[in-house]
Amino acid sequence: MRIATDIGGTFTDLVALDEQGRVYTVKGDTTPPNFEQGVIEVMEKSGINPGDLSAFIHGTTTIINALTERKGAKTGLITTRGFRDVLEIARCNRPDLFNLVFAKPRPFIPRYLRFEVEERIAADGEIITPLNKAELAQAAEGLKKEGVEAVAVCFINSYANDKHEQETLACIKEALPGVFVTSSGQITREWREYERSSTVALNAYVGPVASQYIYKLEKELDRIGVKGGKFFMQSNGGTTPFEGARENPINMVESGPVAGVFGTAVLGKAIGEEQLIAFDVGGTTAKCSLIDRGEVKITTSYRIERTDRNAGYPIMIPVVDIVEIGNGGGSIAWIDPSGSLKVGPKSAGALPGPVAYGRGGTEPTTTDACLIAGRLSPANFAGTVDIAAVEAALVNRVGKPLGMDAEEAAVSVIRVAESNMYNALKLISVRRGYDPRDFTLVAFGGGGPMHAASLARELGIRRVVVPVAAAVFSAWGMLMTDMRHDYIQTRIRLLDQASPRELDQMWDGLLDKARKDFSSHGVSDISFDYYADMRYAGQEHTVKVRTPAPSWDDAAKAKIVKGFHETHEHYYTYRLEGTPVEIVNLHLAVYGKTDKPELKKLPRQNGSLEKAFKEKRRVYFSQEGWQDTPIYDRERLFPGARLTGPVLVEEKAAAALAGTGQTLTVDDYGNLIIETEVK
Repeated sequence: MRIATDIGGTFTDLVALDEQGRVYTVKGDTTPPNFEQGVIEVMEKSGINPGDLSAFIHGTTTIINALTERKGAKTGLITTRGFRDVLEIARCNRPDLFNLVFAKPRPFIPRYLRFEVEERIAADGEIITPLNKAELAQAAEGLKKEGVEAVAVCFINSYANDKHEQETLACIKEALPGVFVTSSGQITREWREYERSSTVALNAYVGPVASQYIYKLEKELDRIGVKGGKFFMQSNGGTTPFEGARENPINMVESGPVAGVFGTAVLGKAIGEEQLIAFDVGGTTAKCSLIDRGEVKITTSYRIERTDRNAGYPIMIPVVDIVEIGNGGGSIAWIDPSGSLKVGPKSAGALPGPVAYGRGGTEPTTTDACLIAGRLSPANFAGTVDIAAVEAALVNRVGKPLGMDAEEAAVSVIRVAESNMYNALKLISVRRGYDPRDFTLVAFGGGGPMHAASLARELGIRRVVVPVAAAVFSAWGMLMTDMRHDYIQTRIRLLDQASPRELDQMWDGLLDKARKDFSSHGVSDISFDYYADMRYAGQEHTVKVRTPAPSWDDAAKAKIVKGFHETHEHYYTYRLEGTPVEIVNLHLAVYGKTDKPELKKLPRQNGSLEKAFKEKRRVYFSQEGWQDTPIYDRERLFPGARLTGPVLVEEKAAAALAGTGQTLTVDDYGNLIIETEVK
């Protein structure tokens, strides 16, 4: 049996999968600051024998929380002489261009903890100035006096040759035993000094927090008798053993959300869909990602805390391309100083949670609004819901300032929340050059199925899929992943001036390192995907192009150039035929295959829908308004069942809506398929 646990901002989810493909799910509260307690609680709640587990896979928000809440370690930086202020200078292309009082984000490592050392390596890897060991010793002593808990090392051009970084690591580990030490070359071999410096600084900042969390979780898993392999979900959509997570915890910055995206790709393959948009609404955030021709998009241009007014902090690691907004079930509705209604990004979390939870929450949330709007049933909450308290919160915080009663306030909250989600879906599709009408929307998380059909109709998407165990689908996605590592190396070459043999040799170092790494993990069944970051000569930035496996010949080079022209035109609406094309980075994605049960079709039935019918109640729909709506129990619906909207289908921790002009059917795998009639 394989088991996956996913810690979200509000809930901790568990999904288990046995050899027959049967799925077991549990949902519990997230338990900050001792997140491992929530994991153990859902495992105990599941009743599964820990000794039966062949693999334990885990996704967590611990890393992103430590960054956003500034709860990391006291961190120092050692860098090349003259580059102490790279983190301060950052980039000039700020987002809030006309703001005369704009301030750059403050570095996680203050200036007095940034030390310079004499050394210099050229862009081709040649050592120009040897590492000054005396200055390095002085820097180590300075860091020791300051009592740092972590040290980041980043030298200029170390992506081409990290010999000096390795020497520095050895020195600091000897001088400061017990301190977490990391270097940029361990994380990325891609150029751009500010981004590399930021990445290693953040990796060091969260290193002690991550190490402590992993230690406590592993200790608890050992205590309850988990014997199988233990893996963490990474931001690239693959897994890594616990030891790999300790070394480079920054790779787990988006470990939870990306699992749902990968699960969407796996589900799409099973049901014959390659053009997909993953749409995940949890308790704190709404996330979406686009899958083109079955391929999950990966980017190394990820930033945390980036908004239209804040540049954020770059993290140059492979991350599934996700648009994330602070709009989930627990997002708080509030009135801004101008009198406008806002929803999020602040969340009520698990404690106290929405007013409906009865745990002391007083601020109205999207969940509270959906309860008053009939989309959620009081019977599906853990305890008795105080409807009067929910209505009072909506009226006091939203209704009175806007002159509305409880129902009108609830409807307004839903409309604002869905407007925010609509914009996020446009960002991942229309803004990237894709027509959403060509895609199928896969909706999951506790809130995704509730909003998906309405949003799909506005975007012109004709088909929505609500997977089995939608509320814990991200955890299910973890069970379907393989071990994955990405190896990226900057190697700038004009394609027409490089011979096929030279290009093949560029891959050799990456392939050798990949084979050694996976062999050390005891994994021999591996596969490779090859990409190149390319640009027209004279450009600054690149687009990622899938390439054939080496060996390359002239025909392969022509195919790569053709793919680059097409990709560039897709994103930027033009191509420059005849302009020299340049390779900037090689990107090798390596997968270590794991045994996973296949999705199995369920037997078709001709039963009656009466057994699945629960009740009829007034429900608010975004397009049609209030409707007397039949409510059905998802667990009692069978493959082949067909319902006509307006209809609402409830499961343990989610509810799916289909409006007028939409049909809801159950496919052979148990997924709900919501389709809009074509006029």
